[in-house]
Amino acid sequence: MFFNRWQWRVMGLVSALLCVSTAGAASLQVQLKDQQGQPLANAVLSLHGPQGGAASPAPAVMDQVQKQFLPAVLAVRSGTRVSFPNRDDIRHQVYSFSPAKRFELRLYKGTPSEPVLFDKPGLVVLGCNIHDWMVGYIYVTDDPWFAVSDATGTLHLDALPAGRYQVTLWHPQMTDLLPQAGADIELPAAGLQLSLPVPVGNAAVATPPAAPASAFGDAFKKAVDEDR
Repeated sequence: MFFNRWQWRVMGLVSALLCVSTAGAASLQVQLKDQQGQPLANAVLSLHGPQGGAASPAPAVMDQVQKQFLPAVLAVRSGTRVSFPNRDDIRHQVYSFSPAKRFELRLYKGTPSEPVLFDKPGLVVLGCNIHDWMVGYIYVTDDPWFAVSDATGTLHLDALPAGRYQVTLWHPQMTDLLPQAGADIELPAAGLQLSLPVPVGNAAVATPPAAPASAFGDAFKKAVDEDR
């Protein structure tokens, strides 16, 4: 197959644009640790820095598996729609009375037809009106780059513009559940690996406030009797 001069020019322009789009894209690997130097899982790190960032928020999922929220901590960007599938063979009733998002998904199995829109930054503490021990967290941020540490305390962020970033850290055991500012970092184009301490306390993990009595009280009691 032969290309004329115009086609070669178009191909060259496309190649140049691809190079520009990937230039300066760096990766960041962070291990988060507590005050004793132990790896810290379920910690959120978010970055505020050079202009730009992620595209429109992608849908997210907060599962319910074996009477637990999964993941225990979910981080999303403001404007994200979150689905709450129930994969257990029993009914759950998910709720939150957190200022960042108040909602209630009444007794259900399977997946509700409509996801919940999280349009305001802040912490959302989740509970189940049937199973009091179920607690989950959705951390909503305006920052375009964020991640949650895994079981080894490690998180990865890719395709970041090189530059200077302000770090914010959060974990369920932080005092008053408030995020803390971390040290600023300078991210080179070659990428960066580092370890950061997270100021967690010894306080018990917060539980969601008790749901108020409602007309569904009889249904709650029936569901509890069936589940137990």
